[in-house]
Amino acid sequence: MYTISNRLKTFSIILIVLGVLGVAYGFMTSHKSLEEVKTMLVEEHAHDGGHETSVQEHTESAGSEHADVSQDDKHTKHVQEQIAKRPWSAMYVSALFFMTIALGVLAFYAIQIASQAGWSPVLFRVMEAISAYLLPGAIIVILLAVGSHYIGHHNEIFVWMNPDVVADDKLIQNKSRYLNITAFLIRAIIFIGGWCTYWYFARKFSIAQDNAEPGDIRNFKKSFRIAAGFLVFYLYTESIMSWDWIMSVDPHWFSTLFGWYVFSGMIVAGITVIAMVAIYLKGKGLLPLVNDSHIHDLAKYMFGFSIFWAYLWFSQFMLIWYANIPEEVVYFVSRIEDYKLPFFGMLVLNFVFPFLILMHSDYKRVPWFVMMCGVVILIGHYVDLFVMIMPATVGDRWYIGIPEIGSILLLGGLFLLVVFTSMTKAPLTPKGNPFIKESENFHY
Repeated sequence: MYTISNRLKTFSIILIVLGVLGVAYGFMTSHKSLEEVKTMLVEEHAHDGGHETSVQEHTESAGSEHADVSQDDKHTKHVQEQIAKRPWSAMYVSALFFMTIALGVLAFYAIQIASQAGWSPVLFRVMEAISAYLLPGAIIVILLAVGSHYIGHHNEIFVWMNPDVVADDKLIQNKSRYLNITAFLIRAIIFIGGWCTYWYFARKFSIAQDNAEPGDIRNFKKSFRIAAGFLVFYLYTESIMSWDWIMSVDPHWFSTLFGWYVFSGMIVAGITVIAMVAIYLKGKGLLPLVNDSHIHDLAKYMFGFSIFWAYLWFSQFMLIWYANIPEEVVYFVSRIEDYKLPFFGMLVLNFVFPFLILMHSDYKRVPWFVMMCGVVILIGHYVDLFVMIMPATVGDRWYIGIPEIGSILLLGGLFLLVVFTSMTKAPLTPKGNPFIKESENFHY
């Protein structure tokens, strides 16, 4: 394990270095003067309307458009701010992506313990290691959210942090007792503190059970009790977190299904990463007790929660579309008009592809097949978060380029570094869990 871990640490560091370079490039190229933005807008307008005009007409048209754009300094400044927000938003989407994976795995881990599942204990150390990223991942999310306000000028990911916007917006003013930085940070501390406290004690009791005397299951009982309590805390805080950290990028819009929608995405992504890490470690001979039936069950969860995600996506979309209330439907109008490809593409990635590929029971037992499907699901989960955040921050100035790829590499490298470092801290197979024999002999 240590040899593999060292190789992965080296690989992770390479990803982090490449990611830092990409993120740095994104920030360096995101600050444009008003004149540069005006020139860019003129070129865009000329390109859009110049295909069917002569050279002289094109020049005259560009000149008149330049005059129009020059008069519209407010629009130009708005575009300038959108461009400046792009690297912040790219980092924030990637930070949410990896943080929600860790949180989804922690919730799934707690469900297994609270339900006293007999099939999954051989995978507990994998779940514990993946969820170890939750603390650094959540801190990064908060630092980006607040840092985008205090660093630079009008880079806010959340417009309610911009006092100039709040001063002219009665609706945000009415929500200011909830949507303010102090309350945001207090709630974040409560969320992160509760989640990570559970992870700490669950991990502690899990390792302590390994070293307990035969027949002594006191630590297992402690794990059961705190898992049940954590799940109640998680159900409340996950919903509020999704409102605070994701939905409030559009403070004029809300959905009562949003907490469940975010939950469905994080749980399917978390289970997918569990399956992919387990397959990788089993291929290296480090999880000998994991068999095809364990992989099959993980793939069934990937299949089932992909359908659950699609059900919630459709429920939210259909109800808002059918009601056609202006302040609600504007959320989807902006995404369909400016993000048509990712908006509808994620349906294929998150639902159609997993549904068709994982429907056949035999395919769920083929490791490379599950890995391939897992990659597609994770890409779909990233695109889902991308579509949640980017329309509210960069508008139609989106693109998946160096800042986005650099952010994925940077935080993906950190994710791998934390996860596989955590795996070296304890044996990969729990020894004292009372269900370990049942899990070892799990076949069907």
